Order: sequence, then C-alpha cells, then structure tokens
Amino acid sequence: MQPGDRVKVCQSVVVFHHPQHRGQAFDLMGQEGEVVSVLNDYKGRVISPTLPVVVAFGKFRAHFRGDELQAA
Repeated sequence: MQPGDRVKVCQSVVVFHHPQHRGQAFDLMGQEGEVVSVLNDYKGRVISPTLPVVVAFGKFRAHFRGDELQAA
C-alpha cells in the first residue's frame, strides 16, 4: 500500500472516536477511504508500529493493520 491508494475495510474494526458516533461503538467494515501514510520510520530510524496504515475517510482518520484493508 502506498499513500494515495483507495482501500476498503474488509474486517470488522470497531472504533469509538468516529465524529458522527462519538462515544459509541461504530464498525468500519465496508467503509472506503484513502491511504494517507504508511508508518515505517521515525526521524530516520526504522520502527515497527502495531497499526502502521493511516486511512482517511473524509476528515476522519484511523490506523489499521495491512490485513484489515483491501484495494478498492
């Protein structure tokens, strides 16, 4: 995955910080968004984050593992 790719959430991912459902469980499965960045380094040092893929759904952003997403 590269920044700018369109992706779709293919597994059940529940978040509680969605702007329209603040404080309530919201499942992102089936939502489509755009990859903003893939986190793999910090200030030139290699890192291994648990949720490295940042996806934007309009103004809302969330972090995902690579296996939770598929190309749209």
